[in-house]
Amino acid sequence: MSRKPHVLIPLPDTDFDPTESATPWRVCMDRGWTATFATEHGKVAAADYRLLMGFIRGPLGAGPMGLRDYKRMIATPEYQNPIRYDQINVDDYDAILLAGGHAPGMKQFLESKVLQEKIVGFFNRNKGIGAICHGLLPLARAIDPETGKSVLYDYKTTSLTKILEQIGYASTFWLLGRRFRTYDTYVEDETRAALKDPRQYSSGWLFVPHVVVDRNLVTSRYWLFDAMSYSVKFVEMVEHRQTPFWDGVSEHGGSE
Repeated sequence: MSRKPHVLIPLPDTDFDPTESATPWRVCMDRGWTATFATEHGKVAAADYRLLMGFIRGPLGAGPMGLRDYKRMIATPEYQNPIRYDQINVDDYDAILLAGGHAPGMKQFLESKVLQEKIVGFFNRNKGIGAICHGLLPLARAIDPETGKSVLYDYKTTSLTKILEQIGYASTFWLLGRRFRTYDTYVEDETRAALKDPRQYSSGWLFVPHVVVDRNLVTSRYWLFDAMSYSVKFVEMVEHRQTPFWDGVSEHGGSE
């Protein structure tokens, strides 16, 4: 491969998950990729402060790997100089990574019409797409004007599952209230509703890493079980598609 991929990482100003953003970023950087970060107004982003407190104090915060990766990521010039969502030129990038996060600040990212429009462009240009946890919601909400359907409509996928969202809420409501319930509708239910057939959705086994790869899309559920497997699968998918031998034929992947 003559040129290393360039990945776009859009984030909200606050409240994103440090592991789900920084661990995929770190795997990309370790392969020699280039990264560009984007926020709505070009403001430097900050992860959910509760998750940065760690797994026990968080509670259910980031583990040691995610905290190390996040510290490394935020020290880079690229992270400290994000572009705006409306400055995203899809043709400049080979791939996009959509992180999760559940706290209120995530809604800026999850509900951005500008970002959804850019996401449609990534799909229409057959770019690599990776999404984990709540990061599936911008995809479910990104409607292709040519079809009137979500960009996920014909894809196999996963997301933060209903049972994982319920566990997160039940484990933390005594301290954090509804912080782990971003919306009344579960992420899994909204993701399934965007699909042509709900059977395209795969939940996986609860405590076993689960990643779904379908053509140019890699999706996963939650940092605790899946972050590393998801990151590696995403990098492998993008690099495979950039080799001279890849013929562009749509290939349906399975799940790990």
